[in-house]
Amino acid sequence: MRVIESLLIDGQWSSGTHLHQADVFNPATGEQIAKLSLASTADLDRALAAAQRGFQVWRKTSAYDRSKILRKAADLVRQRSDEIAALITLEQGKPLAEAKLEAFGAGDHIDWYAEEGRRAYGRVIPPRVRGVRQTVLREPVGPVAAFSPWNFPVSQLVRKIAGALAAGCSIIAKGPEETPSSCIELCRAFQDAGVPEGVLNLVFGVPAEVSDYLIRSDVIRKVSFTGSVPVGRSLGALAGQHLKRCTLELGGHAPFIVCDDVDVNAVAALGAGLKFRNGGQICASPTRFYVQSSVYEQFVEAFCKAGAAIKLGDGHDASTQLGPLANPRRVTAVQEYVDDALALGAHLALGGKGTGGPGFFYPATVLTDVPEGARVMCEEPFGPIASVVRFDTVEDVIEKANSLPFGLAAFAFTRSIQRATLLADELESGMVSINHFGLAAPETPFGGVKDSGYGSEGGSEGLDAYFTTKFVSQIG
Repeated sequence: MRVIESLLIDGQWSSGTHLHQADVFNPATGEQIAKLSLASTADLDRALAAAQRGFQVWRKTSAYDRSKILRKAADLVRQRSDEIAALITLEQGKPLAEAKLEAFGAGDHIDWYAEEGRRAYGRVIPPRVRGVRQTVLREPVGPVAAFSPWNFPVSQLVRKIAGALAAGCSIIAKGPEETPSSCIELCRAFQDAGVPEGVLNLVFGVPAEVSDYLIRSDVIRKVSFTGSVPVGRSLGALAGQHLKRCTLELGGHAPFIVCDDVDVNAVAALGAGLKFRNGGQICASPTRFYVQSSVYEQFVEAFCKAGAAIKLGDGHDASTQLGPLANPRRVTAVQEYVDDALALGAHLALGGKGTGGPGFFYPATVLTDVPEGARVMCEEPFGPIASVVRFDTVEDVIEKANSLPFGLAAFAFTRSIQRATLLADELESGMVSINHFGLAAPETPFGGVKDSGYGSEGGSEGLDAYFTTKFVSQIG
């Protein structure tokens, strides 16, 4: 069995020295394809020392020179995007077309930060006393510990790496053990572009062990985590205990609101595409479909028609539109959500049963008239389930949409400017997309409120998270 050489520490690739290894599977077949060496505490100590040394070099490198290296990395990622995409599909399962968009788009994220880092200006404050110079400097916060998930192994990791490096920080990134190979190739592109030794370090390991060890270290000054709410709470508490700056992008349960004045068939087709992309394994995926009563039946019919046309299969097949789920646990969890909703009185309009293997497949599934007490209406399903329910007034649907502790993304569709403005103002969400899909571009902030976390990645806000502010008052 092939063992993946998984650690990048101080510019050198090596195997981890942990006693245990992680198994890597192809979710389309269920077959184990590799073993992944994991980092021990000794390996983490080496990474911390390297990050500390790398930071002293990188923070003194001009923003202009850092930008040149990052732009070269962006070009390399784009040149290698086909190979990186094939690795994403092999280990994560998403259709190759989606993986190619993710891999190629990573270059755009790097380019954005490369240019934004050159424009991270301070400012001069007019003094009260003549001869005094008051300046505000923006300095890199220090070595960063970053933790990224398996659902978007490249596009989530690249935001953290590019943001940290653009600001002048060094970083220790812990990639997802389920999908390591694309993360490795992403980091190799940065390395080949000329990022100095120790500035970018990549590790894999037992998640709780790695996060606890890194966050407690005096070397780490900033934490960035993307993942579940329970883990985010734990890491946020630990970071707070040690006074570490923290960005948390956690789970969601996005409402998708359809008013009665829209092109119902077009909105249904868009909704199905967004819902079943990556098997619904997206934190910002629409999950609760609220449809105004007068167009409810029409929407359900059109939505189910669009869902039924989605081809389930191996992501390497060019005709596949819905690949396998990441692991068998997700198949079990999705089935439990469906069974619970049906037991409480929901109706099954499409799908609703796993294929039974080989591979971890679950079809596009639509539940209608779902009771509010069903688990799928209260917990993030993270799978290809759409729950469709009725609403009468916009005020009523806003209350329902805001009723959960999540607040990552929300979608709304209406031709009324008045309604659109009301929805934009009143939806409790870090991101609101009205009448289209407008999230996750490199130049826009990505982040949530309430239990969906705090802070943003992407946009100028994403870069701000890696700077600290220094005020200097000088005379003479």
